[in-house]
Amino acid sequence: MTPKDVLTFAQENNVIMVDYKFIDFPGIWQNFSMPISELDESTFEDGLGFDGSSIRGWQAINASDMLMIPDPSTAILDPFRKYPTLSLVCNIVDPITKEPYSRDPRYIAQKSIQYLKSTGIGDTAYFGPEAEFFIFDDVRYDQTANSGFYFVDSREGIWNSGSDEGPNLGYKPRHKEGYFPVAPTDQFEDIRTEMVTIMQKCGIHIEAQHHEVATGGQGEIDMRYAPLVEQGDKVMLFKYIVRNVARAHGLTATFMPKPLFGDNGTGMHVHQSIWKEGKPLFAGNGYAGISEMALHYIGGILKHARALAALTNPTTNSYKRLVPGFEAPVNLAYSARNRSASIRIPMYSPSPKAKRVEVRFPDPSCNPYLAFSAMLMAGLDGIENKIDPGEAMDKDLYELPPEELAQIPQMPGALDEALDELEADHSFLLKGNVFTEDALSTWIKYKRDNEVDALRLRPHPYEFYMYYDI
Repeated sequence: MTPKDVLTFAQENNVIMVDYKFIDFPGIWQNFSMPISELDESTFEDGLGFDGSSIRGWQAINASDMLMIPDPSTAILDPFRKYPTLSLVCNIVDPITKEPYSRDPRYIAQKSIQYLKSTGIGDTAYFGPEAEFFIFDDVRYDQTANSGFYFVDSREGIWNSGSDEGPNLGYKPRHKEGYFPVAPTDQFEDIRTEMVTIMQKCGIHIEAQHHEVATGGQGEIDMRYAPLVEQGDKVMLFKYIVRNVARAHGLTATFMPKPLFGDNGTGMHVHQSIWKEGKPLFAGNGYAGISEMALHYIGGILKHARALAALTNPTTNSYKRLVPGFEAPVNLAYSARNRSASIRIPMYSPSPKAKRVEVRFPDPSCNPYLAFSAMLMAGLDGIENKIDPGEAMDKDLYELPPEELAQIPQMPGALDEALDELEADHSFLLKGNVFTEDALSTWIKYKRDNEVDALRLRPHPYEFYMYYDI
């Protein structure tokens, strides 16, 4: 839509409020609303002021004024508001210079596509994430000076097989047996379908939905691939819809990578490909039907994967999922069909348009704009420098003998390790000024100060189990 189209759309739908959304540095939507009478075409140029010092990882208090500029192409009706509300996603700019803000994740994503075009390699980067999530009935957590706990519960949880639920009807998916069961074992089919119908009304193309491997209501809804920036917008809308549909049913949804002990965590496999003038560039006559360009893209991802982890797996909880020996995508190798490798080439279709690279280590706690942009930049570095990814690994990597497994690089084991890797290896992200030193150093410092150190300073409940009598 153009700004004029947005105003017409609002009038036709009797909109009374406008909700302006933007993404903060860690990856959560922020918003505020104004009456529709305050919106006119000039708003899309002049923007709206807000306090940037109150946003995590952004401005200092002595330089707090910032502007958000609504993007008319993102206009939809908010599907959850009681009163007709127009939703607009915004870009962030400096109020004095009117320059885009270097720490705005959406702007970083836009610059990554500008850089792709500037290389002449391609003009479009398609991304297709598979964001998994859990649906729980109850979640409680607290941390004080002298106590700390969490408690999650699900009607589907196998731990409730012996509970008095008045009555308990059984049909709880066992650990690691939740993949594709029908009802009544799958108790969230209708809720996921409701999520899908709302997503479709909001312009998200959905290909499938299903129960995932874990007990306790783990699910997946697959979005069709879309251009990078647009897909970043859709991931944020996707999360918003999943959470709000769950809440409407008295449930709670989480994209936390590892909320349950002893069962599968939540990942976000990301399918990627580069196109030029409407033609897919990853199809070819090489291994698994991919092109030399695609192999070099894989080489770039593998070379920089340990640094990418700080952006694709950016929480301390991410590394409760990425644990060697537990069927996690930690082994930095590639393969066709082999899901034990961190990069897979899907073989569902021989169509050139279907040829893509699936990066399996990211999880949905990431900021999608930053994660997608970083992976694209790593892949482009591989293409530009013709990085050889080595031989494909078609063996089951989980069953390799120790001496053979030791030859395969692995993902970092903790967030602080990933941040160290990013600090040491980030020049590929600075090309085209896509990421800036300021943005990356702020990210690293924010994560260390507010997450790594915050967790390090607090005793863990399990430490009492292990050490109280030591």
